[in-house]
Amino acid sequence: AQCRDSGGGRVAQGHLGQPKLRLTHTFLISAGEGGPQTGTMTECFDCDNCKESLYGRKYIQMDNGPYCIPCYDAHFANTCDECKELIGHDCRELYYEDRHYHEHCFRCFRCDRSLADEPFTCQGKELLCNDCYCSEFSSKCIACEKTVMPGSRKLEYNGQTWHEHCFICSSCQQPIGSRSFIPDKKDYYCVPCYESKFAPRCTRCKKTLTKGGVTYRDEPWHKECFVCTGCKTPLAGQQFTSQDDNPYCIKCFGNLYAKKCSACTKPITGFGGGKYVSFEDRHWHHNCFNCARCSTSLVGKGFIPDNDQILCRDCSSDL
Repeated sequence: AQCRDSGGGRVAQGHLGQPKLRLTHTFLISAGEGGPQTGTMTECFDCDNCKESLYGRKYIQMDNGPYCIPCYDAHFANTCDECKELIGHDCRELYYEDRHYHEHCFRCFRCDRSLADEPFTCQGKELLCNDCYCSEFSSKCIACEKTVMPGSRKLEYNGQTWHEHCFICSSCQQPIGSRSFIPDKKDYYCVPCYESKFAPRCTRCKKTLTKGGVTYRDEPWHKECFVCTGCKTPLAGQQFTSQDDNPYCIKCFGNLYAKKCSACTKPITGFGGGKYVSFEDRHWHHNCFNCARCSTSLVGKGFIPDNDQILCRDCSSDL
């Protein structure tokens, strides 16, 4: 699991908003005796739309010219997204994204409190104060049971939510944060604590096995620790045998403990389907148990011992 920022309105694609203020400025030109008080204006000064004189009247200057108040409201005023009425030049107008509101209409959809000077969340077309948003949409921390506020960092795992500082290791009690962790029933552990507490330890080096390894005599080993007792060759994936509970490769076991063939003097290990014949205190590989004179195989046949040699019946009758 990973820790991430929780934004306002995650459930319904909303987000924390900040409204903007739109103000219009009106101007006044007074006409008394002798004409306009500016003294420098010689041309007529008319509304750009209705062409009526603006002397002695309030007007609003736009990029393309001045407008009297009625013309401005008719052509440039926005419609309030809440009450659907025009937002006149003398109103304090708030706008958010492409929506415009009277100041008194910019309110929480649930509790009706003003949002003009407060943080808010937008859920679709609904404006919500933080309290209403948290009550309806924000998740609660499974540890402290308090609301995970929009904009705060949290961790989500298996359908549950934690504040970042509440998601702690069940062993060392330190916040896990964005580090890897391992769940165990209802507990959560950072990797070092889990390995120290639960992971098996190698029979040879006593260090933790985090992955892989082999099992011998129901005990865990690192692959690199499971070696031949004689030559220290790694035995993982190889044929091996044991002597006094110690593992040996085939070669070492044969040299150290296996019976020796009376014919070829090589070890008789019995691996790879190998069979052997024993007689008194002597032993032979199957393919070595032959008549000493004619070399006929004596496996499954009668034979006659002659000192250190073995003979078939035919060769022994010639003696």
